Amino acid sequence: MPTTLIERPAPLVAPRPDTAPRRRTRVFALPEARWAATATVLFLIALPLQLTGAPAWAWGPLYALAYATGGWEPAWAGLRALREKTLDVDLLMIVAALGAAVVGQVMDGALLIVIFATSGALEALATARTADSVRGLLDLAPATATRLLDDGAEENVPTELLAVGDTILVRPGERIGADGRVLDGASEVDQATITGEPLPAAKEVGDEVFAGTLNGTGALRVKVERDASDSVIARIVAMVEEASETKAPTQLFIEKVEQRYSIGMVIATLAVFAVPLAFGAALTGSLLRAMTFMIVASPCAVVLATMPPLLSAIANAGRHGVLVKSAVVMERLGQIDGVALDKTGTLTEGTPRVTDLRPLTGSGLTEDGLLALAAAAEHPSEHPLARAVVDAARTRDLPLTAAEDFSSAPGIGVTATVDGRAVAVGAPARLLSEDENEEEDAVAARAAAIAAELESGGRTAVLVEADGVPVGVLGIADRLRPDAAATVTALTSLTGTAPVLLTGDNPRAAARLAAEVGITDVRAGLLPQDKVTAVQEQKAAGRKVLVVGDGVNDAPALAAAHTGIAMGRAGSDLALETADAVIVRDELATVPAVVALSRRARSFVVQNLAVASVFISVLVVWDLVATLPLPLGVLGHEGSTVIVGLNGLRLLREAAWTRARAGG
Repeated sequence: MPTTLIERPAPLVAPRPDTAPRRRTRVFALPEARWAATATVLFLIALPLQLTGAPAWAWGPLYALAYATGGWEPAWAGLRALREKTLDVDLLMIVAALGAAVVGQVMDGALLIVIFATSGALEALATARTADSVRGLLDLAPATATRLLDDGAEENVPTELLAVGDTILVRPGERIGADGRVLDGASEVDQATITGEPLPAAKEVGDEVFAGTLNGTGALRVKVERDASDSVIARIVAMVEEASETKAPTQLFIEKVEQRYSIGMVIATLAVFAVPLAFGAALTGSLLRAMTFMIVASPCAVVLATMPPLLSAIANAGRHGVLVKSAVVMERLGQIDGVALDKTGTLTEGTPRVTDLRPLTGSGLTEDGLLALAAAAEHPSEHPLARAVVDAARTRDLPLTAAEDFSSAPGIGVTATVDGRAVAVGAPARLLSEDENEEEDAVAARAAAIAAELESGGRTAVLVEADGVPVGVLGIADRLRPDAAATVTALTSLTGTAPVLLTGDNPRAAARLAAEVGITDVRAGLLPQDKVTAVQEQKAAGRKVLVVGDGVNDAPALAAAHTGIAMGRAGSDLALETADAVIVRDELATVPAVVALSRRARSFVVQNLAVASVFISVLVVWDLVATLPLPLGVLGHEGSTVIVGLNGLRLLREAAWTRARAGG
């Protein structure tokens, strides 16, 4: 979220925040989280009692309660699935846990229960938080708007009742109530929620405006051109929901695998029990063999083969400022083979800064003198460009003279009296066009040439005049992150193709920045739906695209991508909730590092699955063709679990992140 770093007089109309207010579901408001936490606490109390040799009556009931609190929901869900003639792996895990308890491995079964209960709670929390953020986005648009009637009267109406063709009045500091076009007035509108541009856009008669964007200091009359349900903000919500639903086929595939595995396990266990009985084997021996089969064929080792590497990678990434929301996300990060990057707030810092100080020859001003003069005049202003000028002056510890007779004109600039001189700071085209002193034509021409040079380089030019004579030009631009170029190079190396730049900013500024970081595929002036289209084009070409962004306007693309990463420090609530991972410290270089760490984690998963498969296969064959002693079966089963677990925990070491940074 943008912040003001220096104290200024409060504006007459307090603007609303650029992002939707938080409507976050509390963790323990979810029953899944409460049950999982209870089961975990009970397990952590019982475990040390058992390991220190306490009597069974001390820890046994605690384990039983852990089974009940953590396992009743998946067990009930599994039973309801059975009623519909389906069988899922959650129910199989409950049966395996109970089977472990039957043969004396109470702790193993309780641990399995805790793992599954915690996983279910995290999934429920992620679903609830995403729903919160999508609902909260609708608060960006104001609830009411001022509609102008044919006789000139005003009425306050709910925005959902506005119809195409209505005319609304937008006062200074208000949010625009509908998508439309300016009929009268001039102002500057902060469109960061829609386009991601760091600076307000000047709006005049005929310009398009969007619902939810923040009006500046001028009043606008706007003709409504879209219904509320078809506004850009409404379409962003719809696209996020639609993109989230497109992940369902993957989930369906996983459910099919679970179904087949569960059915196979049940059939195999029943066969191991029933076949010997049919040939006259003793009931006790057949039951013991079947229970041993259930233990050794239990997928505990397979589960641990996957989770420890991914969870260790998540923990390691978290220590270095990358929040990966789930093990599934960590695995998917390693699959990406294309990257799309936002510009403002992602490759750049998202805050305009003074980059050039160009005093004119003959003005008698140094760079510091020019900056001090401009900052004194701009000090009372709340415009982002004014803040950039004042911040630059304060960075240089320049004294600021109090300004008098301050005034501001939207789209033109500010005027003030500083040390007895009439100072104007604003858009070169507007100020120079108002200059009627023919004797100063040569000075104005030099100022115009400098402004054109700065603008051709992708900067915003700001002219400074004193007593009607140009004295210098300032260049202002959004500063590139120090690690942006290295990040682009690393991502190119990892994926084999250079990232694509997707931005709502103007083509000239986008091209300048892309050239600095080494990006050749630049797509500028994009609305949120255009970014989604660009991502879908890459997906249609067979690529698994990683999108990195920070704003509300990036949320649909983050949701549509194979994997989405949000910049955390300035990221909007919706982007943070929609994204699969968040760069908490805004260190862009951690993006290729976490991708490389994910690929290493996936290689560990493959290793562990191979180890687990070998152990399970050997133990199952042994149990079927010979007599596998139950203690040896449990030892083999637990041994494979320990091996794959310890192998995965190697990714917790600092060396794993260091290698990922080097590999990224």
